[in-house]
Amino acid sequence: MTSSEFDLPTFADLPLRPELLAAVAELGYTQPSPVQAEAIAPLVEGRDLIGQAATGTGKTAAFALPMLERLAEIRPDRRRGDAPFGMVLTPTRELALQVSEAVARYGAGLRARVVTVYGGAPVGPQWKALQEGVDVVVATPGRAIDLMNRGALKLDELETVVLDEADEMLDMGFVEDIETLLDETPDTRQAVLFSATMPRRIETLAQKYLREPVTVRIQREEVPDGEAPKVRQTAYLVPRTHTTAALGRVLEAERPRAAIVFCRSRLDVDAVTETLTARGLR
Repeated sequence: MTSSEFDLPTFADLPLRPELLAAVAELGYTQPSPVQAEAIAPLVEGRDLIGQAATGTGKTAAFALPMLERLAEIRPDRRRGDAPFGMVLTPTRELALQVSEAVARYGAGLRARVVTVYGGAPVGPQWKALQEGVDVVVATPGRAIDLMNRGALKLDELETVVLDEADEMLDMGFVEDIETLLDETPDTRQAVLFSATMPRRIETLAQKYLREPVTVRIQREEVPDGEAPKVRQTAYLVPRTHTTAALGRVLEAERPRAAIVFCRSRLDVDAVTETLTARGLR
């Protein structure tokens, strides 16, 4: 344990109710991560917040626990309609499912109802889940707009909105969707933005939609020289139409014992698999 870790509070020192502390303890967490220690208290107070933190720093709990705390405080009667208390926007379906599972775990003692909505799946079941009542909706921007336009997702009573991995969403071209959704939320709602990087366009978005935000910046822990894994990183600039062919040539030249290829969509995965298999790469 580093000296900085001794300075961190325990979860019991944070303004969280017993049900949330019990959920955290059940998951085996004893001490908050730096981003949790800095973000939870101001978020419980209702402050807007900009957080610069990478994946793996505990940012999901940093925004989920305060959202659930405020949910229990502001809606103690637990009335549920189709207007959510909180909304988390994520760039991908996979992250939406991951965040949704975490929020549901943290909010189990409060019987918080979490609904996940994302593209690439039938809209009917997601619409029905919203109509059955929702406290927190975790969504990808495109599907959120689709459901909003259909009248299934109502944002007029929203108390908290979170942009998770905001830089990734902007890289994927979601900026107009995000602005459309934020424009439909009440002026009084709390806005939270988490991003691994802070390019100018993120700052512009924050200036437009956040009110006097608290800023939390968590840097990755420095690895001493000589202890980091020795890797070689190479980039090839290839026209989009030639990327799969180039990948095949790289794999044939490098001849790795094993490799992982990441693609943007399931259709891309199928196409790349088919092409590489045809080249004799299993």
